[in-house]
Amino acid sequence: MTASLAPHVASWQHRYLLGLETLTAQEITTLLDVAQILKEATEGCRRKVPLLTGKTCANLFFENSTRTRNSFSLAAKRLGADTVEFGASGSSTAKGETFADTAKTIEAMGVDWVVTRHSTPGTPHLLARELKCCVLNAGDGPHEHPTQGLLDLLTIRQHRESIKGLTVALVGDIAHSRTARSNVWGLKKLGAHVIICGPPTLVSERWKELGFEVAHHLDEILPRCDVLNLLRIQFERQNARPFPSVHEYAALYAMNAKRMQLAKEDILIMAPGPINRGVEITPEVADGPHSVILEQVNNGIAVRMAALYLLSAADDRLRAAGRSHS
Repeated sequence: MTASLAPHVASWQHRYLLGLETLTAQEITTLLDVAQILKEATEGCRRKVPLLTGKTCANLFFENSTRTRNSFSLAAKRLGADTVEFGASGSSTAKGETFADTAKTIEAMGVDWVVTRHSTPGTPHLLARELKCCVLNAGDGPHEHPTQGLLDLLTIRQHRESIKGLTVALVGDIAHSRTARSNVWGLKKLGAHVIICGPPTLVSERWKELGFEVAHHLDEILPRCDVLNLLRIQFERQNARPFPSVHEYAALYAMNAKRMQLAKEDILIMAPGPINRGVEITPEVADGPHSVILEQVNNGIAVRMAALYLLSAADDRLRAAGRSHS
């Protein structure tokens, strides 16, 4: 296994994973290739391999999380590393300490990675400037969620020979979705045609200026799509209701059995979770043969193993060379 990982490790130069917008297509492919190797080596992310024994991952989460937080913890443990969990309610920020000082305190305990989630965009970028350890973005407000984008890409790649040339639609709450932003950059760089679909109040026409197709009617684009990624309506981030009712949204945008009749026979149905059954997707579709939602969850462990492994290798190499930042 280490021999198959070696060329990927040699090509990877970053101590931080802050977003997909700044990565090249080759760097994204490297992460996906390493994730696939590690998934197979751990028998579907179930067995441990001692690649990172003696290292420690600190999860610094200031927003609620089930999938991402547990996935990072499992990824670290599958590679033999230890984990430390920090949350906003139990941290010294509740006593007035700044976020950066809290992170520096955690780093001083000898951790090798800080995985952070925060409601403020740019928070992991701040930590990358302030800390000497590796920093991974687990979601910064509505900005980016790079490992979610990567696990979605990995899932698509496992079902299709190539992402290049596929038509992939992101449907739903684009305005508040960090998942959407990481997905669009990753998909575009790997050669997919990306359609951004949802109500006009949640999908800006300005996406066209960045080279993406914008649509407001799911039924019109559905027959062309190879992949649908159904994004959750994030009511917690909305200051006002962007559509008259949940019932109306579901009528126009929910993927249901009737709409499946309009879709390609081999369409992939994805959702980053947590899913709102009956809003973005109905149960028969979520649990149906086209759904790869649970595969996405499993692939989340794989891509996070890859990120931890590659960042650690780059950090070791840079420290050996006497450099502290990359």
